[in-house]
Amino acid sequence: MLVLKNVSKVYGRNKVLNGISFRVDPKEFVCITGPSGAGKSTLLHLMIGAELANAGSVAVDGVDLHVLPPTILQLFRRRIGVVFQDFKLLWERTVAENVAFPLEVAGAPDDVIEKRVKEVLKEMRLTRRAHTMANALSGGEKARTAIARAIVHKPIMLFADEPTGNLDPGQTQMVLDLFKQIHKQGTTIVLATHEVDIVDTLQTRVIRLEDGAIVRDSIGGYRKGKSASQAKEPTHAKHEIFDEEQERKVKITAKNV
Repeated sequence: MLVLKNVSKVYGRNKVLNGISFRVDPKEFVCITGPSGAGKSTLLHLMIGAELANAGSVAVDGVDLHVLPPTILQLFRRRIGVVFQDFKLLWERTVAENVAFPLEVAGAPDDVIEKRVKEVLKEMRLTRRAHTMANALSGGEKARTAIARAIVHKPIMLFADEPTGNLDPGQTQMVLDLFKQIHKQGTTIVLATHEVDIVDTLQTRVIRLEDGAIVRDSIGGYRKGKSASQAKEPTHAKHEIFDEEQERKVKITAKNV
């Protein structure tokens, strides 16, 4: 469970987020929407621990990310997946090498890496592009490679920042279908987008930001959504992660901080 309480973020004299509070339960699919400059990307950065709030708290499973030392915060990040707006692929590596990278960093055995990468490439419809350099991919292929890399270690949560921002309608629909598929497998997803049509296509919970504040929290898309308080409580589910020992260390260390 991800819980934000009275979160604010300031850059110089500019207050980007002001008193943000909400929670994301296991297996939820949440779209963060709003106009450019509303604070969507900043909010995602706080939720993944890439930045720290100036006020308030961001907690995962009861552990405040603000109190975690850098080494333990790094372990937490291995439990999540992130699709960045510019994808941040390793351009000098192939698709397969990009997807394998998180498992290599985690110290997974070679046979485990090879098997898992093949599985994810097939799921993302990238098998034929496995040995293609990342810089030679189309926009949609880059997006799918970024998603594959983000889910290869079976994260408990997946965060995506404008993943369809530069894609044509056909590629956008393919990426959205993949997110739906990943969500059905039990992964919690938080997706930031300014495109209302995408939110309505997904028909998920919507949190809208304007001027750094939440102005709407609803269920069932953007145009015809209903208040989130009217929705049924999400079903809690167990999520498989790559290294259970690392998860145990995060919880033990966080309690002692």
